[in-house]
Amino acid sequence: MERIGDKQAGAVVADALVPASSLGLTSRVPTRANEARAVGLASPGLGDSKPGTAPAGPVQRGAVPVSTVSSDLIEQLRVLEEMKSAITALQARVAVAFDLARRAEQAETGVPVSERGSGVGAQVALARRESPNRGSRLLGLAKALVMEMPRTLAALKSGQLNEWRATLLVKETACLSVEDRCAVDEELAPDTGTFEGKGDKAIVAAAKAAAYRRDPRSVVGRASRAAAERMVSLRPAPDTMTYLTALLPVAQGVAVYAALCQAADSARSSGDAGSGVVPTRGQVMADTLVERVTGTPGGISGINLDLVMTDRTLFQGDSEPARLKGYGIVPAEWGREIVGSGRTGKDHAGTLDAEFSVWLRRLYTAPATGELLSMDSKARLFPTRLRRFIETRDDTCRMPYCDAPIRHIDHVLPWRSGGKTNLANGAGLCEACNHTKENPGWTSKTVHADVHGGTHTLEISTPTGHSYQSKAPPLPGHRPSRT
Repeated sequence: MERIGDKQAGAVVADALVPASSLGLTSRVPTRANEARAVGLASPGLGDSKPGTAPAGPVQRGAVPVSTVSSDLIEQLRVLEEMKSAITALQARVAVAFDLARRAEQAETGVPVSERGSGVGAQVALARRESPNRGSRLLGLAKALVMEMPRTLAALKSGQLNEWRATLLVKETACLSVEDRCAVDEELAPDTGTFEGKGDKAIVAAAKAAAYRRDPRSVVGRASRAAAERMVSLRPAPDTMTYLTALLPVAQGVAVYAALCQAADSARSSGDAGSGVVPTRGQVMADTLVERVTGTPGGISGINLDLVMTDRTLFQGDSEPARLKGYGIVPAEWGREIVGSGRTGKDHAGTLDAEFSVWLRRLYTAPATGELLSMDSKARLFPTRLRRFIETRDDTCRMPYCDAPIRHIDHVLPWRSGGKTNLANGAGLCEACNHTKENPGWTSKTVHADVHGGTHTLEISTPTGHSYQSKAPPLPGHRPSRT
């Protein structure tokens, strides 16, 4: 459902074309003298200091001595923070103007209403050097601020709110109608300094209370629909650890945690205290979770880990790191331990045993570039081995700035346009990015040139004519030439 009227659209486009001086902060941009102070150099107006030295002494402001340099640096920090917020507000107006312009262009070419605006979030992401998912969220934030929450946008422009706190206000009013959201924006009046000195929790609480007063049924309905957002995610942590996070309805989440606590308390109470090191409660809970989910004490049996390392690392004790699919770079010693001894590693509670089979798959690379050697197929769909080959090469989605897991292996040059089913014309993409590149005006090609050192490189062009390149990540053991 469109929330943008014709009159509003014209105003947004005109507003987005205002020059940068409209930020109202250009007169406060740090001068070269202030920049010199910021790097510790003397400049005119700082007394008798010599280059590279501190100023002669403090100045008196009332009864408290304040260093001129320190005061100016703090002032610069505040001004720069205000400028960041003002620029974010301008980016929001520009993003909405771009969305309107693209929809108008698509309407002229006969694109159905339901498909207009497709790919806009991805283009915003590329321009801001963000992931496609983040770009879509930024576009949604911009629309809410520009079209429905003008006072929050004004607070952002003046520096009274930063982008994150404006996002919180938008998020907490997302369940409301346009009229109610505008009313909450007027009630909170962020541009009057309502949230001066307030933290994130206070802002969220105020927005929730105002939203509930306006439409309690929508707020309750939002809570009931939240169960549809349940998910499990994995992200890297330092020292070959990971954060496994589950977003669950509160009853299920509490039940899972209670079951793990009960299992840990039972195991510790019946354990052998005289055996030496006793695992902590948290360690037992983590081990229990792994065992119950995978059905194996170590959690690895029957799971394809896809650990990529050089033969020197595996057989000769080389220190070149390995790469674990879904995690990233891991130490060489850890990789050898996983492959060689069949153990998951050691912690303060001792060694965690995990019996599993190890299968070695040889990958051959070009000596100079580290590029995996080509495979080819005449089929339209990528064969299993070729898919696995591309997944190993690309590691994550090949759309620039997107590091989501690979879900699709697709042709760079479409098969219907004569693209071959081979390593050079294949790329790993997440589901969203694969759908995005199928929109009208998007093109992609494989770049082969000596300037890229043989590394598999894609060039992706958007409907606006902008091009972005994506290189396959280096494999373990490859050191790029500096010549």
